Amino acid sequence: MGVSTSAPDKGIAVVTVDFPPVNALPVQGWYDLAAAVRAAGADPEVRCVVLTAEGRGFNAGVDIKEIQRTAGHDALLGANRGCYEAFAAVYDCAVPVVAAVQGFCLGGGIGLVGNADAIVASEDATFGLPELDRGALGAATHLSRLVPQQLMRALYYTSRTVTAEELHRHGSVWRVVPREELLDAALGLAREIAAKDGQLIRLAKAAINGIDPVDVHRSYRFEQGFTFEANLSGVADRVRDTFGKQDTSETDKEQQS
Repeated sequence: MGVSTSAPDKGIAVVTVDFPPVNALPVQGWYDLAAAVRAAGADPEVRCVVLTAEGRGFNAGVDIKEIQRTAGHDALLGANRGCYEAFAAVYDCAVPVVAAVQGFCLGGGIGLVGNADAIVASEDATFGLPELDRGALGAATHLSRLVPQQLMRALYYTSRTVTAEELHRHGSVWRVVPREELLDAALGLAREIAAKDGQLIRLAKAAINGIDPVDVHRSYRFEQGFTFEANLSGVADRVRDTFGKQDTSETDKEQQS
């Protein structure tokens, strides 16, 4: 359990997240993920990083129960800072990052894949931001990198999800494959990238980040300010306290177990 790194092929590092039952990461998990991605990108032998996860789903966001059982705002502040660090680590990684997504990709998962350079997804993958149902705000910055503006807003306001195939049609998912082929497909793309000159691929990553029309760091940080406001006003606790008392998906039920 936790975050691990492996090197299945020359020039490729695979960072794997494993926090059963649904990969809802605790505060330290976000920091560990950030450290692993940064370390992989800093390795001069690595030319591409594959970000993947064990279990039914890629990521279910932050561990809400950790926030609920921690007095004061320490867990909330930790989760927000940890998410910021993890999202930034993916975006700022010195080499391209390929996200391999299966099952559900929710909340913080959107922050990770929205900052990745490419996404390969399984046929059963779904993507969404249930933030308004969880007493939080944030990651619209990253969802905006996956879908057009009006669709992002509709998804955000309703907490609805979209499928991997829908994102493929929008051009934000590179390939959609059967789940059993997911890692091989992600590694296939990573091998193509890793076949390039190592110094040149790093220059390419820096150049592409440099022409990005949106400063993802500042944009996400701005969103986080409204999460703090929601908590200070009490509305976040009011909404979080209803979490699990409404009709929820099977994923939500497992997250509460």
